[in-house]
Amino acid sequence: MKLTDVLNYDLVQFGFSATDKKEALDKLTSMLVEKNIIASKDNFLNALLARESQSTTGVGENVAIPHAKSADFDKAMIVYAKSDEGVEWESFDGQPAKHIFMICAPDGGADEHLKALASLSQALMDADVKVGLDKATTKEDVEKVFADFVTKTETSREEKQEAPSGEKPYVIAVTACPTGIAHTFMAAEKIKETAKVMGLDVKVETNGQIGVENKLTKEDIERAVGIIVAADKKVEVARFDGRPTIMTKVADGINKPGELIQTILDGKAPIYKHDGAADASEESSANESIGRRAYKHLMEGVSNMLPFVVAGGILIALSFIWGINSFDPKDPSYNKVAEVLFYFGKISFSMMLPILAGFIGRSIADRPGFIVGMIGGILADPSILGLKSDLLAYTPSGFLGALVAGFLAGGIIQVLKIAFSWMPRSLDGIKPIFLFPILGSLIMGLLMIFLINAPMASVMEGLKHFIESLSGSGKFILGFVVAAMMAIDMGGPINKAAYVTGTALLTSAGSAGSDVMAAVMIGGMVPPLAIAISATINKNIWPKAQRSGALVNYVMGLAFITEGAIPFAASNPARVIPPLFISSGIAGALSMTFGIVSKAPHGGIFAVFANAVSNQLMYLLALVIGAVLGALMLIASLSFGKKIVK
Repeated sequence: MKLTDVLNYDLVQFGFSATDKKEALDKLTSMLVEKNIIASKDNFLNALLARESQSTTGVGENVAIPHAKSADFDKAMIVYAKSDEGVEWESFDGQPAKHIFMICAPDGGADEHLKALASLSQALMDADVKVGLDKATTKEDVEKVFADFVTKTETSREEKQEAPSGEKPYVIAVTACPTGIAHTFMAAEKIKETAKVMGLDVKVETNGQIGVENKLTKEDIERAVGIIVAADKKVEVARFDGRPTIMTKVADGINKPGELIQTILDGKAPIYKHDGAADASEESSANESIGRRAYKHLMEGVSNMLPFVVAGGILIALSFIWGINSFDPKDPSYNKVAEVLFYFGKISFSMMLPILAGFIGRSIADRPGFIVGMIGGILADPSILGLKSDLLAYTPSGFLGALVAGFLAGGIIQVLKIAFSWMPRSLDGIKPIFLFPILGSLIMGLLMIFLINAPMASVMEGLKHFIESLSGSGKFILGFVVAAMMAIDMGGPINKAAYVTGTALLTSAGSAGSDVMAAVMIGGMVPPLAIAISATINKNIWPKAQRSGALVNYVMGLAFITEGAIPFAASNPARVIPPLFISSGIAGALSMTFGIVSKAPHGGIFAVFANAVSNQLMYLLALVIGAVLGALMLIASLSFGKKIVK
């Protein structure tokens, strides 16, 4: 599909004005309703605002590309609005958006959506397009600008089929941004445009949401005088081993491509040496604090571990429907379906520790770190694989031991790299597949058995005994803290810290369940429910654009999907977040005080109905109290000192 096929020239607006991007999006979606393009603006506007809450679509150079999908559209469409004064869009370069391109994509039309974004991003990096849009005063002017661009692009694509002349210096590049949409293609176009002006042959590989395009070949890499990797996420760079390579952020590909290319031409690009480390670091990782880097490694392990925990926990919880011991053939309540569910759940659950440690290790030291981390995770509790050894008998350390093993795996590989750096480069290939895994696994095993497991097991046991010893106000405070943490940043570091703690205590408790896990789960359920109830009681506290989305939070909250509250919290954090974390804390405190435990790490109301939560009636009571309290506090907070939205 050509770019000119998705641009709706009949909807082009000139002299567009708005105080900020929210008002701009509201006006644009209202226009779609007026033109009978969509029946109601609420769903699409909420989707646009949700996308903005993830990261700004202000791509810089006075351009914004808001985009979202909705069932209101049958096919992708782009709406263009030109603002003479500019609209504040929180763009990465701080400039207001004068050219606003709103991409309207149909549900299920992911490829169409992303290809439209890619084509538009490329067009907006073209100098002729920029000049043409600045001068345009009619829709016919805009149509001609993009028609000329498409014609020029098709011509250049035909030229691209020919091999580089071989007479000019050949520069290649890879671009990638976290979302794989706008910046990826804008950087690619800027590098290509600059290289051609400098009289060079050039080829740029893009790693976008629609996959790797224009992939660099072995011949490209061998012929190139240098390589630019402008990426804010991991891309494949092992292939550039031994070649002059500049590793930088994607914004540099947009803002200073000439400087990057000249560095290569001057012979100042460093020679890249791939030693089995991760394929590319995220943007500015070298400048990040140790704590931030450690957190990112931890989240890599946790994010890969959670599907195993959730699947295992829910399957085990479902087996309890026929009785708490119905999986056991020796128990009177035995049921074959329960045994199958329990068996599959245990398999999934048993993978939790190796996966956690393995992916932390992989995040730090790539594949060698993964295998060594997996070994450490298994050694944190060998019983998960039915392994026993009288000679190597020791106390399992469980979750904390696996956590330490993950970081230890990365450290072991880094030390081994230094220790074997004396070896000739011709033997580099055997390090990551032979030396590092063998020696790393041996070192990890010895450290886990004789150094790590015992102290980590003691810490875990101490934490469990401390929580078990709490009563009265102690349990109330602990429940309040862990549940409130779930609502402070709703998916951020604080939320994840609480969830990981609850999961760790749940896994160490086994079939007994964890009261902290129950408090954590209820703390994550309250925010969406509080928002939904507040909109039901007094819909006027929320803008019209958010009201229908607020009611969807009934489902989100009951399913323990805290993220449903994010767009509402982001719209007015000072007034929305305090009521949410206070009410979540109250619900968690009540759950702990009632002595409720959860045997599942997820599921929300489904875990309750599956008998994975003890004392279900009191748990539901705590949930209702927290959600209603939160709703009332939201109504008071958003109404006080603020004009009610009509």
